[in-house]
Amino acid sequence: MGEEKNQVGDLPLADEYPEPCVDNELKGEEKRDISAITEDITGDKAEKCSPNLLEMLKAAESRRSSQDRDKDRPEANKVGTKENIAEALKTNMQIQFNDEKQEFNKRPNKTTHRSMPRSTSQSSTDSLSSVSNESSEDELSPQNKEQKNSKGFSDFCIKNIKQADFGRKEIEIAQQEMPALMILRKRTGGEKPLAGANVVGCTHITAQTAVLIETLSALGAQCRWSACNIFSTQNAVAAALAEGGISVFAWKGESEDDFWWCIDQCVAADRWQPNLILDDGGDMTHWIYKKHPALFKKLKGIVEESVTGVYRLYQLSKKGKLCIPTMNVNDSVIKQKFDNLYCCKESIVDGLKRTTDVMIGGKQVVVCGYGEVGKGSCASLKALGAIVYVTEVDPICALQACMDGFRVITLTEIIRQVDMVITCTGNKNIVGREHFDKMKSGCIVCNMGHSNTEIDLTSLQTTELKWQRVRPHVDHIIWPDGKRVILLAEGRLLNLSCSTVPSFVLSITATTQALALIELYNAPDGRYKQDIYLLPKKMDEYVASLHLPTFDAHLTELTDDQAKYLGINKYGPFKPNYYRY
Repeated sequence: MGEEKNQVGDLPLADEYPEPCVDNELKGEEKRDISAITEDITGDKAEKCSPNLLEMLKAAESRRSSQDRDKDRPEANKVGTKENIAEALKTNMQIQFNDEKQEFNKRPNKTTHRSMPRSTSQSSTDSLSSVSNESSEDELSPQNKEQKNSKGFSDFCIKNIKQADFGRKEIEIAQQEMPALMILRKRTGGEKPLAGANVVGCTHITAQTAVLIETLSALGAQCRWSACNIFSTQNAVAAALAEGGISVFAWKGESEDDFWWCIDQCVAADRWQPNLILDDGGDMTHWIYKKHPALFKKLKGIVEESVTGVYRLYQLSKKGKLCIPTMNVNDSVIKQKFDNLYCCKESIVDGLKRTTDVMIGGKQVVVCGYGEVGKGSCASLKALGAIVYVTEVDPICALQACMDGFRVITLTEIIRQVDMVITCTGNKNIVGREHFDKMKSGCIVCNMGHSNTEIDLTSLQTTELKWQRVRPHVDHIIWPDGKRVILLAEGRLLNLSCSTVPSFVLSITATTQALALIELYNAPDGRYKQDIYLLPKKMDEYVASLHLPTFDAHLTELTDDQAKYLGINKYGPFKPNYYRY
């Protein structure tokens, strides 16, 4: 979830690629009569569009005032009512269904375990979160265990299938805070818009991701899943997915070789061939590209949600090797402005507190990067009384930090006096050995970006430095003079490795991912080229509208005269593509 300079300038503008559910002939719709436009959207001309998306967008395009809805629509048909959500939850109870490595060509060794650069190495499979505390389990690798669920299904590899009941409870809790996905199941499940889709996923496997996976299954998709982070998997949730018949290959505390083995198990399965990728970080995409190039060319599309993964896709595109359409969910407004900002705003302190019990008030903290992740992190730390500094390379982001009351400075200038260093850039080697040597004893170092490249750990793996594991995901790096630097999660994503994240915010991202998969799978040939696309703004607005009923929010409706004055359709989209929010 880190931020870096994005390649948005290279994206095709939204008006240069087709809306997902409106025929291309409607590009001049602002000049036409509103009733004619509505007729086109809901009438015969929509036959070229995926019917499930068309049906979902009708609600957004025909949105009226709350008084009109109450008068004209039966109570049972209101989108987002408590009755609908309760019914969707009830229906779901019957459904039993989440770092960059430079060398892809080496076959992982099943018996190799991750080497820990420290003198005392406690198992990293422990966790402070309720869903992943398994310190009593044996240390035998799940690869070496014979595993079956209660129905005899064995196409999975997890830590402990006996935790399935507990994991199911965690998923049910997450469902309460993920209303849009539950509504999506209810409104489109009967149509099975993903029937025939084989989705291979590589994301964080948490209760929230499980809700997404089971939603995709309810919509007709066959799913195989691995983890994008060796620390973020909630083992009980993985067990619940396996018990429900989902082929999941992940457990908390995987070795590097385990990580790539799990990805390969998802791809190279007998009698199964993926046609869609849902990726978080690009590892699944690059594994298939390197190890299964023929399969890569047959994919219908890729949905990517992280800065790291989008950057990798741009590298493929610049080399002319991206031969399939891709949806860049990371740079969608609905993802950037909510997941990256609000999720990190609430979860960064949670991760710090669970691992170190540190008092935030009065501490001097430097946050590297002031993108959406950095903004959320700084706001949270400042609210608790921390003295916050910011490092930036982008003058616009730097000016924003200044206007928000933060001192913009270089890391070298401030490193000797800070109590915490937090990276949020998506870049590499932001904190190097020269910075570690200047830190004061007790300084906490952690990363809020997706990949573990932001902190140069290689420079710390030397004979003169001693590594000491003091808690799960907490290492003390000890210098010869006794100085200790506290490293969290071995430089990996702090919030998902060391704590949990808000389900409601992840509902927004997960719904966007689901719609992107539906769109790519149902799009007619030729709609999307071999390029990287953003979802249309109308889709962002639709996702937002699904979450508003939770707050009992009522939108104002434009009059025909007001819409004409603004030069827009009264039912949206309401902002031009260049609007920055």
